[in-house]
Amino acid sequence: MNGSDTKIPQATAKRLPLYYRFIQSLYNSGKLRVSSAELSEAVKVDSATIRRDFSYFGALGKKGYGYNVQHLLTFFRKTLNQDEVTNVALIGVGHLGTAFANYNFLKNNSTRIVVAFDADEEKVGTTTHDVPIYHVSDMKEQIEANQVDVAILTVPSQFAQSVADELVEYGVTGILNFTPARLNVPASVRVHHIDLSIELQSLVYFMKHYSQSAEGVKS
Repeated sequence: MNGSDTKIPQATAKRLPLYYRFIQSLYNSGKLRVSSAELSEAVKVDSATIRRDFSYFGALGKKGYGYNVQHLLTFFRKTLNQDEVTNVALIGVGHLGTAFANYNFLKNNSTRIVVAFDADEEKVGTTTHDVPIYHVSDMKEQIEANQVDVAILTVPSQFAQSVADELVEYGVTGILNFTPARLNVPASVRVHHIDLSIELQSLVYFMKHYSQSAEGVKS
């Protein structure tokens, strides 16, 4: 993102790719303008939040007119650096890692997995969905050769910190961590932790919580 995003709340920053995907879809369908209400219905974020998110970036729309789709698309493409390709390394080619390689961000032309690493000698030297697999001992050479900025971590949790330490040493500045381990990295490195078991537990909790609340209202 651009230099002004240091003042943008993290919650807003995390919603920007969601807005961009829908706006890109609108543009491809030939739509010229969109209202905050239409955006709200599509991305499931309330209109007031959308208007507040957009307000951080100045006047993106006009009251009574809505937003010019092409203008929004150009703005978000620049803000999210969509004209630059971010090379990603996949560390750990198990079931989850293989799924990532298969998907390989097909809906996002600016992000791609270019190399994968594993400790399993049977996987080394092969490819998974056109992504070459190297031994973890080759990370330094291949990360530098492929100009990797971001790594997806799907290794066993007991190895997560040591692998993260190596990634930081080799110049990786962003880690998407799918292990339960909480990583310690320098302030210059951004880590997003995604623990699927916690997300599932959270989902079940909110299902029960809101279900009980709804029953209470009905009674």
